[in-house]
Amino acid sequence: MRILGIDPGSRITGYGLIDVDGNRSVYVASGCLQVAGRDLPERLGLIFRELSALIGEYAPAELAIESVFMHRNADSALKLGQARGAAICAAVTCDLPVAEYSPREIKLAVVGKGGADKVQVQHMVRVLLNLSDTPQADAADALAVALCHSHHGQALQRVSAAASVRGGRLR
Repeated sequence: MRILGIDPGSRITGYGLIDVDGNRSVYVASGCLQVAGRDLPERLGLIFRELSALIGEYAPAELAIESVFMHRNADSALKLGQARGAAICAAVTCDLPVAEYSPREIKLAVVGKGGADKVQVQHMVRVLLNLSDTPQADAADALAVALCHSHHGQALQRVSAAASVRGGRLR
């Protein structure tokens, strides 16, 4: 299964694609959409168009995106929410299911602690995907979102399998 992870931003939106086969995650592609220097409607349109093109090119089965967290000011949070909306609309228009994860959930899944910093996330993404170089911070964050979604799906499969072994009841 191919997963597209998105780290939304109103100036830089990171994306990362991984293929998942059982417990194995393989790097496919990653990068950043540089949308700074334009007015907000143009940036949102660019996010929508570029992500739609990536979805068409790489044909992911699912999209995972970082949820909104409260910034220092409401204006930043509002712009981040609008960038997320453009990304989610691109996925929904292409009939992709969308999963959302908090920054804390993502860091916990990839690094093992919810308060990890960007350098720790970049390092673990590099290790988990066996990359020769450290990805740029926004691309690493997007790959971390995809890895978090993969880990979440694997955990749900294990719980489902355990429940079916016990006759559908969890103890």
